[in-house]
Amino acid sequence: MASDPFSHPNSRSSSFILVGVPSLEAFPTCLDILFCSGYNITLVGNGVVLLVIGLDNSLRDPIHCFLGGLVVIDVVMVTSIVPRMLSMFWLNSTEIGYMACFVQMFLVHSTTSEESGVLLAMAVDHYVAICHPLKYQAILNRQTLAQIGLAIVVRALLFMVPLTGMVTNLPYCHSPVVPHSYCEHMAVVKLACTDPKPSRLYSVAGSSLTVGMDMAFIAVSYGMMLKTVLGKKLCWKAFSTCGRHICVMLLYYIPGIAFIYAQQFGSGISVHAQVLLADLYLTLPTMLNPIVYSMRTKQIHQAVLKMLFSRKFHA
Repeated sequence: MASDPFSHPNSRSSSFILVGVPSLEAFPTCLDILFCSGYNITLVGNGVVLLVIGLDNSLRDPIHCFLGGLVVIDVVMVTSIVPRMLSMFWLNSTEIGYMACFVQMFLVHSTTSEESGVLLAMAVDHYVAICHPLKYQAILNRQTLAQIGLAIVVRALLFMVPLTGMVTNLPYCHSPVVPHSYCEHMAVVKLACTDPKPSRLYSVAGSSLTVGMDMAFIAVSYGMMLKTVLGKKLCWKAFSTCGRHICVMLLYYIPGIAFIYAQQFGSGISVHAQVLLADLYLTLPTMLNPIVYSMRTKQIHQAVLKMLFSRKFHA
């Protein structure tokens, strides 16, 4: 059982205080419009994609299963932080209980790990479709998809459960003010009375290993795909299909890597810049994913039009 994080004699609170974006508190209207609009776009865009995939029986192939998983992960990720941020801006509700804070931390970091796993699974799907098209259905059958999904979830849990245990067992006796918009791990452990170095090193090492392995496997799969399609008639079609996946990966990995190392080693980077980078890292990809990937996919387009016109006809 985790000890009370505020059991230290100097502690006066059993909650943390979130301050949003430090030094930008004077512009709450701009921030709440930005994040509220982005959150609504995320919910509508991802909701439409999930609804179409769920209702259209023709969208049962592996890539659309992975896309549905990506949609669910994105919605959970952004919902775990944005409503809390908006309550800060609109209701000045800056206090968050320590257990709620740790639950939010668990959701944010576990979903980021799962998203990286889904992007790797999509790369594997493209590799099998391009390099082994005749074996596609045999390789990526339902059992394999279930095993991939389970592996993605288990890996996130194996990373986050020990980290959450380390964080919840730290004694917190410094100021409860978290200079962040949500309970980001690095920002919270800085408030501990004891040295949080083991937790910080575990977080950086685990994140680097997870992202590094995924990016390495993705790079290898794309290298093999390029070797297969170069000089062939379907080369452009393959590049077009993979291009959407590459855009989504760039939206996810570049801000994520920049944020991880800015938190750990970027002592010269201002706090508000780090916080804005973290907020954009979690909210921007979730908003753009259904636009960049799903809405530019021909099958999704056709399914949306089919759903809209059939409903209009029956009405």
